[in-house]
This record gives sequence, C-alpha cells and structure tokens, in this order.
Amino acid sequence: MNAATLHRRQDRVLPQAGPTPVIRTSRLTLRPHRLSDADAITQSLSDFAITRMMARVPTPYDRQDALDWLVPRASGVTNDWALAITERDDVHIGVVSLELRHGRWHLAYWLNRYYWRRGIMGEAVAATLERFGRRMPDTAVHSGVFADNPASLKLQSRLGFGITGCTEIYSFARSTMVPHIETVLMPGMLQGPQAA
Repeated sequence: MNAATLHRRQDRVLPQAGPTPVIRTSRLTLRPHRLSDADAITQSLSDFAITRMMARVPTPYDRQDALDWLVPRASGVTNDWALAITERDDVHIGVVSLELRHGRWHLAYWLNRYYWRRGIMGEAVAATLERFGRRMPDTAVHSGVFADNPASLKLQSRLGFGITGCTEIYSFARSTMVPHIETVLMPGMLQGPQAA
C-alpha cells in the first residue's frame, strides 16, 4: 500500500441553513424566488448603475440570464438563501442572498435603482442576517464591496461587518479587474434593525 490509500480524503459536511424562509419586516416581505420574477429581475439588472457594482452579472443582461439564475433557486436544489425583496404588493425590487462558497457563507445584495436611498436595503439585509444568525448562530458571514461603492460599505459597517482586506476581482459588467474591499460579520456581532 502507498500513502494515497492510507490517507483517504474525508468529505467535510457543509453547514446547512435549511430552506429559504419568508421574512417580514415593518415594510417588506422577503420571500423565496419564483420563475415569475424573471421580468422584474431582467428590468432591474438591465441598469448598468446596478450591475457595475456586481462581480458576476453580465452586461447586457437579458431574460434568459434571469431564468438561468432563477431555475435552481426556485426549484430549491441549492443550499443558498436567495430572497426576493418585495414591498407589500409582492413586486420584486431586489435580492438579498447568502450562498455557501468554498465552505464559507457569503452575503450579496442589490436593489432596483428606483428604491435607493429609502433605507430598504439596510432593513432587508439586517432582517436576513438576523434570521440566518438564529439558524446558524456560530457562523461568520463574508461579504465585500467594490472600492467605489461607499454606500454599500457604509451599510455593512453599520450592521457590524469589519474590513478584512482588499483584493482585485473581475467584474463581468465592467470587463476589468476592480479593487474589492473584503468584509466579515463575526457571529453575534449583528447590529441594526431586527426582523418583525
């Protein structure tokens, strides 16, 4: 026998957050996605002001891109939480997601530009993190922002995220490498409004 047969790879059991919940706040309902959200997502992500702040979203963005993203999430085959941000009228206006990448949970979010500067994203992200923290109390949440997105960095800072470093990552929308500030929210450090 050689060392390769003696030392078998142990498969790590990845943490499970459970199914995507429905979360209600004073103004919002955060819910699992539906295939019927494709048109609203396409409309929002056709706006370069939004996609330029996202790493993995192509420009131009079309309905097939939305469906390619939606199908695994709407079918429930992923372990990720991808919550549609809606107001009481159930119209899709943005996304808050927590996805497991390389064994670590990562927060991402975006909001239709019409709804900016109303405190909606802070409310949605805080409620999502609060619920996630109840399900996964000992889990750190990683995130980050492009260096030219001070509003998003300010939101994360208010919620308790700390800066851990700076790297460069490729932005599909910009077709170039962009400075990216890495952040993390340690267990028990969430600050801000709580879910209703």
